[in-house]
Parts: sequence; C-alpha cells; structure tokens
Amino acid sequence: MEVGKSRFEFSDWHGPSIPVWTYVPDRIDPRSAPIAIIMHGASRNPDDYRDAWVAGADEHGFIVIAPGFSNEDFPGARAYNMGSVLDENGQPLPRAQWTFSVIEPLFDEVVSRLGSTQTGYTLYGHSAGSQFVHRFMYFMPEARAKRFLFANAGWYTFPDRSIAFPFGLDGTPVNEARLQAALAKDVVVLLGDQDNDARHRLLNRSREAMRQGRHRFERGQNFFASASQLAQDNGWDFGWKLRVIEGVAHSNSGIAEGAADLIE
Repeated sequence: MEVGKSRFEFSDWHGPSIPVWTYVPDRIDPRSAPIAIIMHGASRNPDDYRDAWVAGADEHGFIVIAPGFSNEDFPGARAYNMGSVLDENGQPLPRAQWTFSVIEPLFDEVVSRLGSTQTGYTLYGHSAGSQFVHRFMYFMPEARAKRFLFANAGWYTFPDRSIAFPFGLDGTPVNEARLQAALAKDVVVLLGDQDNDARHRLLNRSREAMRQGRHRFERGQNFFASASQLAQDNGWDFGWKLRVIEGVAHSNSGIAEGAADLIE
C-alpha cells in the first residue's frame, strides 16, 4: 500500500473481488497509525468517500480504507445496506455469503500490507453505509472494531426484538445477550442538523420507516433515544454517544470535517 492515494483489489473472502481505495498520510508511521474503514453511500462512490477523509487523516494521523461495493455485484439495499443476510425471498443466507463478512478479512489484508501493529479499527458509514455499519455491529459481535460511527442513515434497524427485520431485530440471530453487548459498544451516532428534508428524493417513506421519524435527523435522534432507553430500562451498560454537527445536511464531507477526531 503506497503513501498517499492508492487502490488495490481485495479477493480473500467468499464473495466477489472488491476494489479498495486507500490513503496513507506521508508524515505518519503506517505500522502504528489508526485505521479507519469508510463505508460509502448509495451512490457507490468509495473514491469520493476516501477523498473526503484525506484532510482529516492528515490532521489526525490515521489511514483511510474505502472498499467499493458495486450495484452489479451487490444489488440494492438487501445486498449492501442490509449485509446480504437474507436472499431475495427473505430466507437466511450462510454467514460466509454475508456482505458483512468482507470487513474482518479486509482489515487483516490491510494490516499485512502495512506491517501494522493495530489490532482493531474504526468503522464509519454515511447514509447507506451507516445502515451497513450499524447492522454489522449487531450481526458481527466478534468483530475487532474499536469504535462504530453511524452517520445520517436514512432508516434504521432499531434495537427492538419485537419488530421484524430489517426495521427491528425480530427474526435475526441477535438475542438479548447480543443486544446487550451491542449497546455497550463504543458507538457515536453522527447527525447533521440540516439533514431534515422530509421530501428528499432518496428518503425511505415506507410505513415502517415513517414510524421512525419524518426525516433523517429525526430518525437518528429517535434511534439513539430508543437505544438509550432500552439500556436504562434493563440496567445495561450504554456506550453510545450522540454528536450533532451543526450546519451539515446529507453530506459525507460535512460529517467528515466534524468527526475526524473520532478515529482511533
């Protein structure tokens, strides 16, 4: 992996080969620098997502890894946002076929290429990528992510085992113990306070999504509040935080400017 911007193909998993865009600042030791895995949105533009985090990487000294999940190989929300845990008929798929299953071996590949001593990573996603990341947290409890950053998701899988997946966790392997562990994780929910367009052309307006709130900003606040209340009601540890970034709408670059200090 080269210093500066570069790209490689990753194929050491059971799914299709994926392109990975990277950035390594020139004034860091790549063997010890933090690693951020950045998940793109529905536009499937990982190179743009990588570029938006370059300034933050230079300032805070971390490495940017931005895998790409094309519409051809990972069609629609089912295969990307929802991790391909179900097939087209709603039936469970083997874990090896989950899109979620690419992240851990990708991290191993990055560590190997860098000669890194890092044992964990920060996993960030914006919009559709945020949907991927918060569901990954539920479904991959053994993942080595140090911190999860959920930014401006359009809709959520609420921490509620009475609501059917994908709007809740009913019908998934996420039992009470795994849900309790998820609420204790190091999570920051990132919301732009101007991401409040209730008529945005890409906003999910299904009945289930509208129950979560009128727009992304409200849905994110309700998602965080639901998790906080669940932890409080059960006396569970709660490791999540909420950061509202003022003046930012549905913008990965805007979130990146307000959240680069969170990579560890």
